[in-house]
Amino acid sequence: MRLNELTLSNFKNITETRLELSGKVNCFLGNNGMGKSNLLDAVYFLSFCKSFSGINDRLLISRGEDWAIIKGLYERKGMDEELVMGLSSAKRKSIKRGGKEYQRLSMHIGAFPLVMVAPQDIDLIRGGGEERRRWMDMVISQSDPQYLDALIRYNKGLEQRNRLLRDGCVDPALYGAVEVMMEMSADYLCRARTEWISNLTVIFDRYYTAIAGEGGEHVTLRYESHLNRPGITLATLMDEARRHDEIVKHTSVGPHRDDIEMVLDDMPMRRTGSQGQCKTFTIALRLAQYDFLRESTGMRPILLLDDIFDKLDASRVERIMGLVTGDGFGQIFITDTNRTHLDEIMGRTGGDYRLWRVEGGRFTLQ
Repeated sequence: MRLNELTLSNFKNITETRLELSGKVNCFLGNNGMGKSNLLDAVYFLSFCKSFSGINDRLLISRGEDWAIIKGLYERKGMDEELVMGLSSAKRKSIKRGGKEYQRLSMHIGAFPLVMVAPQDIDLIRGGGEERRRWMDMVISQSDPQYLDALIRYNKGLEQRNRLLRDGCVDPALYGAVEVMMEMSADYLCRARTEWISNLTVIFDRYYTAIAGEGGEHVTLRYESHLNRPGITLATLMDEARRHDEIVKHTSVGPHRDDIEMVLDDMPMRRTGSQGQCKTFTIALRLAQYDFLRESTGMRPILLLDDIFDKLDASRVERIMGLVTGDGFGQIFITDTNRTHLDEIMGRTGGDYRLWRVEGGRFTLQ
């Protein structure tokens, strides 16, 4: 899969631009705050119907404007595809594929797989469990529509149960009706997450070693869930926690409390990892995610690399460049403030690249 042409109007600080893109490497050079990451965010938006930064959609519209448009022309599985995302300060966002609007945005997730590597990835290590759950759900949902449906159903049930708790309900029958719906979805979520973590860990360890070198460091991922214990069901957990939940007014057990422990040499990464190790860890996670999606979707995802070389020594930078320019990866978008890195990457591609200088939301092909 590749994005051949991207057109933006009133998106963040980018007033108007149209870029014809390379099928392999697209580089964006400029100082911080010029619009490089904003362009990557627009590409991300076309795949996920939301900003990578998680900010409100209305804040993506250029200041003083009432609307924004992101348009992408793709080649996907040998067919030309057009995506148009519309944002308005007065109406809900819309996305059209081939001129037809989706009835539900969730129907679009996974159709145009994408992986983004960015400085904010450090939150996967040092942030709360919600960061790791969000990542896990986003990746699995791209490859398994049934997982996304189960997640949506579970969250609706969770919202209903929490409402009962806030309202002080003590009727077991009402709780039972909601919890039956939640349990069916929870079983699927737990099984899918367990299998995904098991498969991803093998790929992840290989990428970490490839970037860090043969230094003896060992990394792993451990899935932590209330439902991981033999013979435990969600109904059992909720019965045990019912009195506690009535006091705190929210649901304290279930898949929405799951987490991933990230480990370096049998120690929690968030406590022991240096800046370089944490950066290597998150990049290896994202490249493992790329491999997983490539195998599960049958397409090579678009790979976005936003300012990834900061805090890495020269040898690790060299290894990363060797990996991402190899045959295993498809179309790549890279931002940096240092032209040296970009020139080295472009030199590896055999000429299939484009470079833009970015200043104040304007893109100049070099």
